[in-house]
Amino acid sequence: MDLVKLGSTGLDVSRICLGCMSFGKPEKGPHPWVLDEDEARPLIRRALEAGINFFDTANVYSAGTSEEITGRALADFARRDEIVIATKVHGRMHEGPNGQGLSRKAILSEIDNSLRRLGVDYVDLYQIHRFDRRTPIEETLQALDDVVRAGKARYIGASSMYAWQFAKMLHASDQNGWSRFVSMQNHYNLLYREEEREMLPLCADSGIGVIPWSPLARGRLTRAWDEETERSTTDEFGKTLYKEGDRQIVEAVARLAEERGVSRAEVALAWLLAQPAVSSPIVGVTKASHLEDAISAVSLELSIEEISRLEEPYEPHAVAGH
Repeated sequence: MDLVKLGSTGLDVSRICLGCMSFGKPEKGPHPWVLDEDEARPLIRRALEAGINFFDTANVYSAGTSEEITGRALADFARRDEIVIATKVHGRMHEGPNGQGLSRKAILSEIDNSLRRLGVDYVDLYQIHRFDRRTPIEETLQALDDVVRAGKARYIGASSMYAWQFAKMLHASDQNGWSRFVSMQNHYNLLYREEEREMLPLCADSGIGVIPWSPLARGRLTRAWDEETERSTTDEFGKTLYKEGDRQIVEAVARLAEERGVSRAEVALAWLLAQPAVSSPIVGVTKASHLEDAISAVSLELSIEEISRLEEPYEPHAVAGH
């Protein structure tokens, strides 16, 4: 497994990040397709054996049970100093006031809750899951800086937002001498490339590592356009992200995969890994074959002509995923 520096930091992360939203207690969240602990542990172990050292979860995934399952497995199968654990804060974790968002109160409470569930003293990357329009950015950034200074996080990162919002936050951090975001976890794949307009150039210019979520477009890029799965039929958010015109791209991926004798997932991930701004796509898996495809994609090189064939059918999308 290849390693890459995360943005302009000295942190080494694997070229594939294992997304742990797929792990949790199904009864604890809106996703009935998530894997319970017994099913998740072999996949986490195999990821470690393959050289994946980067694991991403969030407090809100399956009401915190994703963090619990991920933390226990990593404690059993890996040395803490050799792995990179990332989690996120923003979503609602309890009813009533201050149960969500990026206020100082929420951040300082939720980092402790995440550390408890993960069973660790610190996380390597603490990310804001979305932009919080109701909280002053200075309050959020100072609280995150305090988390880093307290030793509870090594680095901080951000997730889906507009480029102008991210630029404003980076500027405020620089102005005040606060810890700076080192990564952007955004929505980016062959079916959704709007991030190429402003966010990716901003990240490249600012030394920000890019760790895209949904690199396989909720599995759309891995199967025939009309084929459904348990996830696709129950994922209301996912139904809003793509459109009928994307069928042409899915078919282009299928043709190229057949020509190269590889899976569709390998082709789609190889395209993303070939993008200069991308550090490590976050790949969620529910089967061993999903993980093996992601591992194999790291060594699959596409030609300029093949990349052009995959990109040519793209049609602009409305901004989605924020």
